[in-house]
Amino acid sequence: MTPLERALRERIGAEGPISVEAFMEACNSYYYATRDPLGADGDFTTAPEISQMFGELIGAALADVWRRAGAPSDAIYAELGPGRGTLAADALRLLRSGGFGGDVHFVETSPVLRQAQARAVPEARWHDALEDLPARPLLLVANEFLDALPIVQTVDGIERRVKIAAAGLAFDRDGEIVESSPARDAAVSTIAICLAARGGTAIIIDYGHERSAGGDTLQAVRGHGFAPVLDEPGEQDLTAHVDFEAAARAARDAGASVTKLVPQGEWLIQLGIEARAQALSRANPERGQDIEAALQRLTSANGMGRLFKVLALHSPEWPAPAGFA
Repeated sequence: MTPLERALRERIGAEGPISVEAFMEACNSYYYATRDPLGADGDFTTAPEISQMFGELIGAALADVWRRAGAPSDAIYAELGPGRGTLAADALRLLRSGGFGGDVHFVETSPVLRQAQARAVPEARWHDALEDLPARPLLLVANEFLDALPIVQTVDGIERRVKIAAAGLAFDRDGEIVESSPARDAAVSTIAICLAARGGTAIIIDYGHERSAGGDTLQAVRGHGFAPVLDEPGEQDLTAHVDFEAAARAARDAGASVTKLVPQGEWLIQLGIEARAQALSRANPERGQDIEAALQRLTSANGMGRLFKVLALHSPEWPAPAGFA
């Protein structure tokens, strides 16, 4: 029995069954606070760890939109859940070369990941919550951030909960599941309010669906494979598909402009990832096969190209980033 399962059993014993939302929040808070989950030795690999091209193109897109907005000198780079800081380091290399000199701010609560981020981006400043970011124009990135925020599941209008069963933990009801995420909607609303009030843009990249729909998308990943959701609480990553229709609605309601939703592969190709791959291969011929494999993994329908999607929010006073036409 994991330490978190023991604590959850005590909580359920005292309070009764807990919501899926509370279970997911407790599991992910413990999980991310106690480890670096990324890479071959971790549980999953994100796009920035696959290739420098991913972060570079995000940086190029942000540099371009920042210049088209008049290159405001008080703008800052901000990232939500920045992993090891790999994406930020790659993006900032392009931003700095484009003349951007703003501060770097990370929203991250994990002490383990903060240490890794400090090695990758020594000038970064850290915050525990979105609301703590400075009141400045934002160049914000959220890559695989929203999927880890807790969700609510209901069955026939009744909230689904986690209870104690003879063999361990179990759900208290099954049936046709409908998911929502107040935490996700609140995060998007906060970003949008900041953009509308201060200027800037936000690029959101995650896996999920274009339209709101029913169904159970809660999943656990451990050791680069799927695992039963209720097994070993706190020792595996829990995520759920992002409802991009709900996210876009929350952003518009909070005053931001919203682009159309674009598959990750299409967006990266529009930004020029194929040309970047060719340039990297010419400069590093011994890495040509690896670069091509990374390109396919990031852009192909069999890789991350179709499942992962990109949505941009921006101040009504700012142009939209490139790649969404």
